[in-house]
Amino acid sequence: MHVKRNTLLLLACLVWSAAGFNILRIGLLAYPAHLTALNVLLSALVFAVFQRFIFGKLVKKHTARISAYSEERHFFLKFFDGKAFAIMAVMMTGGIGLRVSGLAPERFIAVFYTGLGGALLLAGLLFGRNYGKAALATAAQTNFAQKGE
Repeated sequence: MHVKRNTLLLLACLVWSAAGFNILRIGLLAYPAHLTALNVLLSALVFAVFQRFIFGKLVKKHTARISAYSEERHFFLKFFDGKAFAIMAVMMTGGIGLRVSGLAPERFIAVFYTGLGGALLLAGLLFGRNYGKAALATAAQTNFAQKGE
């Protein structure tokens, strides 16, 4: 299953957006009983930290890696490298384990998952933006090449 290079960005968009949406949904469902100004501020802080130091860098790194591929078609799972898949697996396992074990209070789930889910969703949307930019650039190159013939 090989896809075009730019399609890898679209796949990253879909995977991270779906993950972000689901985590954000879990956080928001837990939020009503814990809605305070402090909790909203803490969620915003979690969002900012994850976006600035993890997911923002991840989007730039993987977009640059994918854009640098010289071949046009790639295996569909190459939208991330092994390290990114490992991070995703650890986060999913940890998050599921945390919720199932009952070790984390609902307030933590509300605050942390809302911030984390928002940052993941934004990362997915940024991959989508990068896909759109790459698709437009490819279309422009194709049109230029066709007009030059």
